[in-house]
Amino acid sequence: MQAKPCRESRVIKTSRVFPNDVNDHNTLFGGKLMSDIDMTASISATRHSRASVVTASTDSVDFLEPVRPSDSVCLESFVTWTGHSSMEVFVKVTAEDLRSGDRRIAATAFLTFVAIDDGGRPTQIPPVLPESAEERALNESGEERAQHRRAHRRQSQEMAKYLTTSRPW
Repeated sequence: MQAKPCRESRVIKTSRVFPNDVNDHNTLFGGKLMSDIDMTASISATRHSRASVVTASTDSVDFLEPVRPSDSVCLESFVTWTGHSSMEVFVKVTAEDLRSGDRRIAATAFLTFVAIDDGGRPTQIPPVLPESAEERALNESGEERAQHRRAHRRQSQEMAKYLTTSRPW
C-alpha cells in the first residue's frame, strides 16, 4: 500500500465555549472536550483508512490550560503512526481568547483506532507519511508509544481476570 501524508487525515474543528459547556470552575467541562476529541480523531482515522474504525484506546488526554467561556477552542487531529490495522491519532487543542487573540495549547491527546472491514475484522491500512517537523517528531516516537500501549493493554487484560461483574448492592 502506498503511504498517505498526514495532511490527508487532518481535521480541524473550531467552536465557541457556551455556558452549558462549562463546569463549576467556569472552564470547559473535561468530558465535553474528551467527546469532541474522540469525534475529531475518528474522522481522521476514517480519512486515513477509508474504512470503518473503532476506538481501541484513548492513550492519554493531558489538560494543560483551562478553556474559558471567553475562548474559542480549536481541535486539530491527524494520523501520526500506523501498524497493520491500527493507527495512532494525535489531537492538539488550542484555546484562543477571542478578545485578545492570545492562543495557547490547552490539551493534547493520543488515541488509537482500528480499521475494520464489513465483517467487523481488522483490515490493513496504508502507512503514514509525515511531512512537517511536527509530524515527523510525532511519527518517530510512535513505535515507542505503541509498545507502551501493548504493555498497558496486557496489564489491563490481566487485571480484568480478577474483576467482578456482580452488582455492588
